[in-house]
Amino acid sequence: MNARTEPAEAEAAIARPPLVRELLLVAGLFLVYKFGRQLATGHTAEAFRNADRVWDLERAVQLPGEGSVQNLLLHGDTLVHVANTYYAAVHFPATVAFLVWLYLRRPTHYVWARRVLAVVTAASLVVHLAFPLAPPRLLAATGLIDTAQVYGPSVYGPPATDQLSNQFAAMPSLHFGWALMVAVGLIVATRSRRRWLWLLHPLLTLVVIVGTANHFWLDAIVASAMLGLALAVIHLPHRTATTAGRGAKELVPAEAEAEKHVLVGAAR
Repeated sequence: MNARTEPAEAEAAIARPPLVRELLLVAGLFLVYKFGRQLATGHTAEAFRNADRVWDLERAVQLPGEGSVQNLLLHGDTLVHVANTYYAAVHFPATVAFLVWLYLRRPTHYVWARRVLAVVTAASLVVHLAFPLAPPRLLAATGLIDTAQVYGPSVYGPPATDQLSNQFAAMPSLHFGWALMVAVGLIVATRSRRRWLWLLHPLLTLVVIVGTANHFWLDAIVASAMLGLALAVIHLPHRTATTAGRGAKELVPAEAEAEKHVLVGAAR
């Protein structure tokens, strides 16, 4: 069998989860997450205190300033506008496209990736509730500007009147956590020598979320740690049924050859 087609053919032999059930499950998880984020609103003072602590901790451990990344984006209006657009328009559609492709082409990997994303998202919700955090664009001590408000496009309104999102849920960064999982999932599920280029997605996402002052470095570090723990616990299921089926097919010629030798010996 051709090595390039074997993974796809093996995956094709595995039954996909029912589509309607998966749509309801993913939609339900998303709604629970959005509702949970709303529960974390109203902790403005605590969110700003935590932001001061994170900022001071980053300086204490000598992490590079977020401002160095923002200065790179501010070299031109076009560049910063592209970064704001990437932040607003790529995060969710890219993750959905990733799951759809896995569902259609790699069912086993789809179930694994969906479980990992669900665990990371649920754990992130707990952190958002326990540790509300204002983003650096809202913290005067950082000296950073809100690039989305200045250059557009922006997905957030004024924090006091924004009823659609919780702007005090910066840690961990699901923008980065989901992007990193997309890259990991595609690297694991594909065989192309160029598959490592998928790491550009989380790398660009990291530059964008820090440069637009929507997240601290620590937000991405915590998201990476949580994803690493999820991947350590949730393993890719073994394709036992497929392997067994392929093994049975390999036994058939051997059995036929043995039977041929017996018949020849009997004839003699």
